[in-house]
Amino acid sequence: MPGDYTPQSIETKWQKIWEESKLFKVEVDETKEKYYLLEMFPYPSGRIHMGHVRNYTIGDVVARYKKMKGFNVLHPMGWDAFGMPAENAAIASGVHPKKWTYENMAYMKEQLKRMGFSYDWDREIATCDPDYYQWEQRFFIEMFERGLVYRDRTFLNWCDSCKTVLANEQVEDGACWRCGTQVYLREYDQWFFRITRYAQELLDNIEALKEGWPERVLIMQRNWIGRSTGSLLRFQIEGTGDDIEVFTTRPDTLYGATFMSIAPEHPLAKTLPRGTSQEGAVKTFVDKTLKEDKFTRTSESYEKEGVFTGRYCLNPLTGFRMPIYVANFVLYDYGTGAVMAVPSHDQRDFEFAKKYGLTIIVVIQPEGEQLDADTMEAAYEGEGILVNSQQFNGMKNTEAMQGITEHLKALGRGEATINFRLRDWGISRQRYWGAPIPVVHCEKCGTVPVKKEDLPILLPEGVTLTGTGESPIAQVESFVNTTCPKCSGPAKRETDTMDTFVESSWYFIRYCSPNHRDKAFDRKEVAYWMPVDQYIGGIEHAILHLMYSRFYTMVLRDLGYVDFAEPFQRLLTQGMVIKDGAKMSKSKGNVVDPEEMINRYGADATRLFTLLAAPPEKDMDWSDQGIDGTYRFLTRLWRLAMDIRDLPGTSAISTVPASMEPVMRKTHQTIRKVTEDVDKRFRFNTAIAAMMELVNDLYKAKETVQGQDEAAVLKYAVEHLLIMLSPFVPHIADELWEAMGRQGRLFEHPWPAYDEQWAVSASATVAVQVAGKLRATIEVPKDASQTLVEEKALQDANVRRFLEGVSIRKVIYVPNKIINFIVAPG
Repeated sequence: MPGDYTPQSIETKWQKIWEESKLFKVEVDETKEKYYLLEMFPYPSGRIHMGHVRNYTIGDVVARYKKMKGFNVLHPMGWDAFGMPAENAAIASGVHPKKWTYENMAYMKEQLKRMGFSYDWDREIATCDPDYYQWEQRFFIEMFERGLVYRDRTFLNWCDSCKTVLANEQVEDGACWRCGTQVYLREYDQWFFRITRYAQELLDNIEALKEGWPERVLIMQRNWIGRSTGSLLRFQIEGTGDDIEVFTTRPDTLYGATFMSIAPEHPLAKTLPRGTSQEGAVKTFVDKTLKEDKFTRTSESYEKEGVFTGRYCLNPLTGFRMPIYVANFVLYDYGTGAVMAVPSHDQRDFEFAKKYGLTIIVVIQPEGEQLDADTMEAAYEGEGILVNSQQFNGMKNTEAMQGITEHLKALGRGEATINFRLRDWGISRQRYWGAPIPVVHCEKCGTVPVKKEDLPILLPEGVTLTGTGESPIAQVESFVNTTCPKCSGPAKRETDTMDTFVESSWYFIRYCSPNHRDKAFDRKEVAYWMPVDQYIGGIEHAILHLMYSRFYTMVLRDLGYVDFAEPFQRLLTQGMVIKDGAKMSKSKGNVVDPEEMINRYGADATRLFTLLAAPPEKDMDWSDQGIDGTYRFLTRLWRLAMDIRDLPGTSAISTVPASMEPVMRKTHQTIRKVTEDVDKRFRFNTAIAAMMELVNDLYKAKETVQGQDEAAVLKYAVEHLLIMLSPFVPHIADELWEAMGRQGRLFEHPWPAYDEQWAVSASATVAVQVAGKLRATIEVPKDASQTLVEEKALQDANVRRFLEGVSIRKVIYVPNKIINFIVAPG
């Protein structure tokens, strides 16, 4: 073995040994308790980045630790392989998305192997493989048969840069979640999953996730689902038999509703103005508004504007003729897309009414005040007593809500209801590189799902990618033209592809039995491995991926594929890797290439720094000095192990010399500290710091070692240190383990147990108080006598200063905790 630490050669050696011996391969073993550790799989963009390294290193430490604790650990990896970047790259370079994707997967796989991650690569999946997506096509058909899939024409978020539709959850602050381009609305025929049918269960199950999920994520999901209780009201459109439906949480203000605001996307925005003098003005206004994103339209600073449709509806309780306006601040995907406007008690409506000269009627008077609609300068939004409200006059507004709703129900004009902010998941994408939607359109039979025996519906490879925003598949006649599965007549295939979040909503189940070609997964294997015990990924997926995965799992349960509702028991959202005060990005010029770090410092030093720099849930500041420090630590570890290896004897301890008791004690205290930090808290940084302290103590101890008994304790300490370090820095740990003359791989070695007797501290920190106020802390032998503690306390300069000139009346001593000098009143 070479005398110097050479990480590159050591790491290559051990990666080859691990791979050839199939060390990380795992199978169902009913005799062992399972542990399913999963990090969110990557998109094969071409190269891994430091965010990947941090995420996967955190997961690898936990996976290796759990394996050493005796669990049967499933730790798979694969590729979220469909998506827009491959298609955009094809448009720019002419390389087919399939070729681009598979080349990237191969390259990134080698990069991940160089990091020493303990993946069972026999379970590798790629979502662009027909063996994978054929099953979600089957799920789609079964969802269609159950009414969980439907097609509708609606206004959707459009990203001009990515040339695709985005779900609401994929729009962040008005911009595309992927590229940051501002989005606007376009009208499309779109396929939807009825996630709203599961809104209440998604909300209810949050309670069961509290123990294992970050509260921040649960709050985000709860808010996105957005359950509201209120009333559904119906306003008759004057001169027709049609109604406008409105959801409101404030039925108490209905008597003050004086106009109606509808969203520009609302179908009535097209139909109401027809035949009126307002038709042109409404069209111009709608076209202009739909070019603005929803985030801007709902911001406080946005100018609230509207246009009269030329039509009226009738207040169901007062008969008041309410002009119907199209308003730019009303969104179609909240409530019903129509809002009854009560300007006296809603500030936004008040400003709108003032701007357009609309009627204001006060219906709630605050106690001790008399509001006048003609002189009001702002809406009154507080509680009070109802006025101008017929039989409800004189009642507190909050107490009248139920009565007003029941009155509306008796009139056939409304009822109590529950509303959710959550909207159905739009899954159509007008792109090529995605899973084909398995339906055909027949003039005779309508929309018909393909036969299951005809799956998979393969993505055609001979396409021309233009980036125009229309589906490239639509130009492939051999794909489009087909026969109807029902009548055998001519039909056209659906040319939209599925949102890539569909693939990532069930991949974690496929990992349980990924190599079946005749079924999506084996029920017995899924029953053994699922749910995922620990899931790790970024906070940016708190709504998108995590909500969809929860929904999809519930659907698979209802389709009879699985017998559980929630896929992830525990969730860790790791922080970002930042440099120079900003998230790493090419545009900022602050990217650190993991491959460069591996070539320079080795994978172990890179892994160790990402774990040492910050707790996993916090952002991590990249530091060149920091990784330099972890490399120096590993070099010191190497020299220490080599020196102690050459001492006489073995690590078999017959007796612990008094001179070695501090080493033995520190070793077991470190085992306890690392075990608790990894097992209970995921505090990898403090666990590493504790092991670094042990290395320092061992360096001091080896300078004075004499005889085999003392050498045995040092060898024992180093071997236990290597076992503890192996989940963090597996290559050097295995190398030094072998150098110490030990057999086997540390991945399969049991995690060490600490001896309580040795783990107990030999000293105690005692707080020193004078007259009940803390003046110092001192270190004393554990269970030291009061006399000894008093002597040590009185040697402290600060304690002496506060006792100067006073007489000590009494001393109170609580062993190993506190000593308090009670002084006479002076």
